[in-house]
Parts: sequence; C-alpha cells; structure tokens
Amino acid sequence: MRSILLATLSLSAFPLHSTDSSHLAAQVAIKEWPVPYKETRPRDPYVDSQNRVWFVGQVGNYIAYLDLGTGNFRRYELEDGALPHNLIVDKQDMVWYAGNGNGHIGKLHPKTGKVTRYPIPDPEARDPHTLIFDGKGDIWFTVQNGNFVGRLATRTGKVDLIKVETPNARPYGIEVDSKGRPWFNEFGSDKIAMVDPGTLKIREYKLPNERSRGRRIAITSDDRVWYVDYARGFLGRLDPKTGQFKEWALPGGSSALPYAMASDAQDRLWMVETGSQPNRLVGFDPKTEKFFGTTPIPSGGGTVRHMVYDERSGQIWFGTDNNTVGRAEVKEVRAALR
Repeated sequence: MRSILLATLSLSAFPLHSTDSSHLAAQVAIKEWPVPYKETRPRDPYVDSQNRVWFVGQVGNYIAYLDLGTGNFRRYELEDGALPHNLIVDKQDMVWYAGNGNGHIGKLHPKTGKVTRYPIPDPEARDPHTLIFDGKGDIWFTVQNGNFVGRLATRTGKVDLIKVETPNARPYGIEVDSKGRPWFNEFGSDKIAMVDPGTLKIREYKLPNERSRGRRIAITSDDRVWYVDYARGFLGRLDPKTGQFKEWALPGGSSALPYAMASDAQDRLWMVETGSQPNRLVGFDPKTEKFFGTTPIPSGGGTVRHMVYDERSGQIWFGTDNNTVGRAEVKEVRAALR
C-alpha cells in the first residue's frame, strides 16, 4: 500500500459575530486545516491515542491523518471504488472504515498500511454508511440505500444484518446508549429507531411531524435521544422511558438544514446549520432549553456532514466539503444566555 507524507499550512480563525444571532451568547473558537488532496471531500475525523486526526477522503479513495504535533498529513490509498464514507478508531489505534462504494467494512493497520476487508454478506446491503462502537468493541453500522442496520463482531468478522421494515427508510446517523442499544435516524421517513442487541429486533418511533426527516442523532448521559430534523429546521428529543417527544426550532429557522451533530461531556448538543453559507455551528443547553454559541465555520464549510466529540480534549472535530478538517473548542464555552 502506498503512503504519501505532505506538509500543510493551518487555517485558523477567530470567532465571528453573526448579525442575525448576536443575542446567542458565547461563540466558539474554531480552527481548520486545509487538506492537501484537492476536491476529495475529507470527512468524519476521529482522534487516536497518539493525537493523530484520522479522516476519509470520500471521493478520493483514501484514509489519511493530520499529525497535530507537526501539522503534516499522511495518506493511505484504498482500492478504486471503495468510496470510504466514515471511520472510527479503536483502543489499539486500528482504523475501521465504511467502504460505501463496494460493500465492505475495512480495518487499516497504520504501521504496515495493510487493510483487512470484511465484506457485507448480502449484496442488497451494498453501502455501509456510518459506524459506531458499542461497549464490547463491536461495530454497529447503518446501510442507507440498502435499508439495513448491521453489526460487525470485530474479533470474529461475523456480520449480522437487520432489514428495516419501513420501505426506503434510509438508515443514516447512529449512536449507542448506555445499555448498548443502537439508535438510528430513518432519513427517508418520519421515524427514529432502536435495535435490541439481544434479539436484533428493531423498534421504530414515529416523530411528531410527518414532514420530519432526522439525519443525525446524539444521546446524552440520561439516555435521552436527540436528533436534528433536516427538513423542518428543528432539534428534537425523545425520552425512551415515556415515549414523549419535544422539539425546538433552530435559530436558522425552516431553512437551517441541520446536519452534523454531537453531544459533549456536559450533555450539551452541538449541530451545524448547513442551509446558510457559511455553515454555522450552534450549541444547545438541555438544562435551560436554549440555544447558544452560534459561530460561522471560517472556511464556509460547504456542508459539514458529521462531527465527533473527543472526550480527552473536550473538542469537536469535523470535515467540510470545502476540503478542510476542523476543530471546535467547546469545553470552556459558557452556555448561559446573557
């Protein structure tokens, strides 16, 4: 496997004040690094134990990392047609990615560059989408166009597939709660759903509005399930204990197009409004039920599709369609509305 080592300049920016959201206090410091592989849609960065920020080039057929110590990038080539969509990094710093273009999940060994492929056994499940670890070290994943949710046993390579009953549900974002249950968005329908890991049965929850289309999902420490409604411009919450929903209109209104989403160590929710250029990072405090910290993405973002919160640093990482990887310093941001 060929690897390429390149240096790059970092692009930093001080938070800007948004004229239409100036009442939303406490903006966020954001820094971005231009990726030296042009027009490859770098996305879904994930920080390993060595402070390397891994990401995929979705249309470039590669995996790469940014070394935060040196500012250098290193690239690992993948097979043609892999079209990697997402990656996650395990405790041994092995890099797992979704081969969205040719129906496999791969594991990259960074020291050797060797890739181990785990083919998806059903040809209908041809497009693994987003990966997440559970508490046992296994991987749950969505299959958007194939309409499946799956589990990969990382020790054995065994893949379980569960067909979603709702036609064209388009399983999308996925997270795991404290009980080991995966929750996922059905971007093609007005539902979110949960998989029982013991029975592999899916339970669907119908959202309050039939026009809703949830795209990404997050779970707070109380196991409440949060989602962004891409179609209507809302943040929503499901309490699984009661089955009750509650929703809040985003600052950007009906044209906000909220997409990437993450929760932090303080159980605050962060989401990106992609309906504006530049895209805007927006915080929400569940304690006060108020939005805060609306911050433009310095590069503009194009579209910020996925974010990951790094607990060790208290930072959120994201990739942009404007060919950057970025970092938001959310740890010290105050959520109180002034």
